[in-house]
Amino acid sequence: MKFHGYRYSVYNRIARLALHYKQVNYEVIEVDPFSDLPESYLELHPFGRVPVLSHGSFNLFETGAITRYVDRAFEGPPLQPEDANALARMDQVISIIDNYAYWPMVRQVFSHGVFRPLMGEASNSDEVAIGLEASKQVLSVLDDLAAEGNILDGRVITLADCHFAPMLAYFVEADEGKRALHPFRFLRGWWDQIATLDMLPDTDPLR
Repeated sequence: MKFHGYRYSVYNRIARLALHYKQVNYEVIEVDPFSDLPESYLELHPFGRVPVLSHGSFNLFETGAITRYVDRAFEGPPLQPEDANALARMDQVISIIDNYAYWPMVRQVFSHGVFRPLMGEASNSDEVAIGLEASKQVLSVLDDLAAEGNILDGRVITLADCHFAPMLAYFVEADEGKRALHPFRFLRGWWDQIATLDMLPDTDPLR
């Protein structure tokens, strides 16, 4: 099992969380998608993105496809609920995160508030402010969904947890992100439980 990914990518970490939760052994191959990629990698991922999972001769890209494959192909606790309502909520949460959470929480608040300064790159405080404002609605909606008890409950781990944890982990690296999370008690309770799991520090690219 080989896992091709970029350590700082949240989508890289999403897939790794699924692998860790299912206790799958794998070799990490670091790939920088912002560099000139060799033809051998483009044969695995013609769009030049990350991650890619190689299981023998079977190569798979797209994070959602990888996490679902890992859940179906390997033994261990299931990462997808059997209950129709809970499964639908899981899919909904993943879609919300991809479409509405990733950009403001990761590319704006984390990138400009933490990552760029850490790497000695120029950052823009206006981007942090815009990201924080856009994150409020995302956090509110996810808090309401967590309150239902079908998903993001901190007890039964699903692909929704794997998907959101890396993004929230980056978000709260910024002090502004920590403060923004505080009013949302269901998400805050979920995060307090998820953050204690070994799979989080084991896949943390900043440690």
